[in-house]
Amino acid sequence: MQYAAAEQAWYMPAAAAPAPVESAAARVERLASESAVVVFSVSSCCMCHAVKRLFCGMGVHPAVHELDLDPRGRELERALARLLGYGGGGGAPPVVPVVFIGGKLVGAMDRVMAAHINGSLVPLLKEAGALWL
Repeated sequence: MQYAAAEQAWYMPAAAAPAPVESAAARVERLASESAVVVFSVSSCCMCHAVKRLFCGMGVHPAVHELDLDPRGRELERALARLLGYGGGGGAPPVVPVVFIGGKLVGAMDRVMAAHINGSLVPLLKEAGALWL
């Protein structure tokens, strides 16, 4: 009899507990720390395209997360807006692109371009291991 129970248990997997739902802020934090350079983008955004081209032109290949292609993209966008300090009001500027280097928030396009122009972007990329020049 005990063999029958053991055999049945072997064929019938135990029901898996449902995975806990990750909060949008936790997901942003996790995704941002998985690669040296991470860009949160929208596929139709010209500024997002420009920042991706900037990095590719420097020989850096960022991990890109297209929010419009993600089922939870709106939640992620709201979490990014809070990280950037936007209250989420109707007059808030567009959130994307948002760039993380070495797991740290750099900011939106204005911050990335300012860092590029003032010469602080390359050292950030080197420190994160994204650039070996």
